This record gives sequence, C-alpha cells and structure tokens, in this order.
Amino acid sequence: MDRQELVSQIYSKGSYLCVGLDTDPDKLPDTLKNDPDGVFTFNKAIIDATRDHCVAYKINTAFYEAMGRKGWELLERTADYLPTSHFRIADAKRGDIGNTSTQYAKAFLQMLPFDAVTIAPYMGADSVRPFLAFEGKWGIVLGLTSNSGADDFELQRMAGEGSPMLYEEVLRKVATWGHPGNLMFVAGATRADAFTRIREIIPGHFLLVPGVGAQGGSLGEISKKALTTECGLLVNASRAIQYASASSDFAEKAEAVAMAYRSEMTSLLLPRIGRIGRMPI
Repeated sequence: MDRQELVSQIYSKGSYLCVGLDTDPDKLPDTLKNDPDGVFTFNKAIIDATRDHCVAYKINTAFYEAMGRKGWELLERTADYLPTSHFRIADAKRGDIGNTSTQYAKAFLQMLPFDAVTIAPYMGADSVRPFLAFEGKWGIVLGLTSNSGADDFELQRMAGEGSPMLYEEVLRKVATWGHPGNLMFVAGATRADAFTRIREIIPGHFLLVPGVGAQGGSLGEISKKALTTECGLLVNASRAIQYASASSDFAEKAEAVAMAYRSEMTSLLLPRIGRIGRMPI
C-alpha cells in the first residue's frame, strides 16, 4: 500500500486506528481456550468486528513465534485473513547486518502479505535500507518507545553541538535513508511531551503510535501535537480492543471500543479537513 492509498483510507473512514493482534493463548475467552484452533478463531472474530473502524492491523510476531511451528502457521493464516484494503504491519522489530536484513525483508514483504515491518535501527543504515527497497512497502523504525527502558539509551543526550538526545539523532539520520512514502517511525504515546519535538525533526513522516489505551497514552493529546494535513498518524490499540471482554461477547465489546476510538479520531480530524471524505490538497 502506498502513501496515497493509506491517506485515502484514513480520510474516507475518518479513522487512523491500528488494531494490534498480540494474541496470547492464555488470555483467550473461556469458550475458546479448549479449542485447538482457538487463536485463529479469536483473531478472525476480532478482525471481522473491527475492520470497518480501523485502517490498519499490526501483528506482533513474538506472540506467534513463541508457539513454534504451529504459531508460524497461525501467523500466516492470520496475515492472509487481513483485508487487503487495510495497512498490514508485521511488528517483528528486526535489525541485523545487511544480508540478513535482506532475508528478513523478503520473509515479511514478499513471502507474507505485509505492507510494513518494524525495525530496530541500532546497527545502522545497512540494517534498515533493505526494508526500503520494495515498491509500495514500508519500514517502520523504532524512534522513541514507550517502555521504561527508553531512558537507558533513547533519552540520553549525545555529546556535541546542541547535545541532542539519541532518539532525536536517530530520527534525523534515518529520515535521510528513505522518504515519507516508505519510512515511518514508532513514537510511544506515553511520551506525549516529546511529540512537538518529533514533529520538528520529521514533519512529514507517518508515526506509528503504540501506548494508547491499556498503557495510558492520551489519543487527544498526541493527535493535537502530531496530526498533519495528511493525518500522519497510525495509533495502535491492542489489549484495549482484543481483551475488552473475557466472555463470549468479546467480539461485540471489541467492536464497541474500536468504534469509540474511531469516533474520537473523526472529531479530531474534522477541523483539519473540513469534512471527512475530502482529501487534503
């Protein structure tokens, strides 16, 4: 999916919601825990319930890789079930030397039907650029994350003129390796005070924003600081939607939460576009 298609989806729906599919077998509703195909049944129901209210899905591959061969099969089946009208993210956080990154990129962007892969940039340009070499595909680079460990490296100040924080230098340098049509950045919603600075560094790139909902990030605060004329945001919610109910009504409750997010997003977008459905010029 290219940038124009993504922006079109956002404005036609009035939503920039990304639904995370971080499915933990131990958290399945009781009605599915003894079902040998319970994870896929659960994923399918969540997708069916939320597809009208979101524009993207993000599969955290760790939850599937932890189940071994069966988990990889579930990952493939879930990825194949995702609607092609939506932006499909493999949250794999890969990052290695160039020839290895090339194989990771092929795995997720050629063999599996994903539009984007999350990438850890620690090893530098040759670990990121292979993901940016596929037409219509994206790399999503970790910028400023929402975990407490971000203090260990990302928020440390570098030596030299201006003493930028490490995450600021990552944003600035990585932005030169691609362009706003194939490169996004992860910025955690719990770091709301940094979003003004992030937009100063990368004003035109999309941000994938986890941390809203169960982690306590504010959708309104992030949106007011980081929305652009082309939206520029994909806000992810995983647990708040997937586990809105532990009972047999889990899909209905998931839809209600997704609908509430969409409603708030529509109200935040309206002042910028005049009316939903009109593309920005």
